[in-house]
Amino acid sequence: MLDICVMEITYHISQIDKVAAHLWREHKDKRIWAFYAPMGAGKTTLIKELCSKVLGCKDVVSSPTFAIVNEYISPEEGSIYHMDWYRLSDEQEIVAAGVEETLNSGARCFVEWPERAPLLLPEDALLLQIDILPADERRVFDKSPE
Repeated sequence: MLDICVMEITYHISQIDKVAAHLWREHKDKRIWAFYAPMGAGKTTLIKELCSKVLGCKDVVSSPTFAIVNEYISPEEGSIYHMDWYRLSDEQEIVAAGVEETLNSGARCFVEWPERAPLLLPEDALLLQIDILPADERRVFDKSPE
């Protein structure tokens, strides 16, 4: 069962395609999306669905844990940047990796582990929290300040 409320979506992991499509419809005006979630919650899986199925990227979408930033090309959006800040310890290290330039490029950016440097995110970034629930379910909600 897909349960959609105004502020949150509870879903089974097999419904990730519907979740990605819904999030895109509701938030496509947001250029930077930040994904807060524990390890294994499905951040990369959701970003893969957004890029491949919703935005039509033909590139192989994978976690940029070691590369820090992956670029994908969408026929609709042009360049999309997928960042993973997990291996970076703090804001200084993230800036040194060149991530700040990418965030300010004007392109769509999906950021995993943004809690490593939350001050680098613009005020209008979409902040999504993903929680792990029992029975392969997840809950995603917008935790952006109002």
